[in-house]
Amino acid sequence: MLTLCYARNTISLATHIALEEVGADYATRRLDFSVNEQRGEAYLAVNPKGRVPSLITDRGILTETPAMLAFVAQSYPAANLAPLGDPFAFAQVQSFNAYICATVHVAHAHRMRGYRWTDDEGAIEAMKRFAPRSVGGCFELIETQMFKGPWVMGETYTICDPYLFTVAQWIEGDGVDAAALPRVTDHRRRMAERPAVRRALQQELS
Repeated sequence: MLTLCYARNTISLATHIALEEVGADYATRRLDFSVNEQRGEAYLAVNPKGRVPSLITDRGILTETPAMLAFVAQSYPAANLAPLGDPFAFAQVQSFNAYICATVHVAHAHRMRGYRWTDDEGAIEAMKRFAPRSVGGCFELIETQMFKGPWVMGETYTICDPYLFTVAQWIEGDGVDAAALPRVTDHRRRMAERPAVRRALQQELS
């Protein structure tokens, strides 16, 4: 049995969708960020980073979305969520997901959580003001160079798709003009129609 520790409106959704896509037998544990539950002793025993998501497995606890998505794809190969038999193609999947993790998500976090990098209020405000440019630049690169279509990696749906969908939920909040990203926004629309996505969203928002 797997247990996904998550919070609403966070990057956890990507792994949640993947678990639904493969039909995994899993449970969920919701954390309440409004009371700082992710920093409580009970959760820090699960993930000392104090972040979500975490995935509790029979072999231990996994953190970091790219690792968790790869684990889901490799644990349920029949779902074909990654090109596991092609080392180069799988590395391309990992490359895209690493970019989301290390660059896109971090650019977004500069608007939401500048306190992670500085306690200078002026610098925090500057990071907030810069977010539309930094996040927008990330999505422009995805739109024009990285997104193959109709899915991220081309004709086949992969673990890249729920990851892109999740961060694309934040575009407008980050001050980015979604109209300038027609391929990304079309992908977001089509993802929202998938049964697995609907189920994951319903669970998280209920």
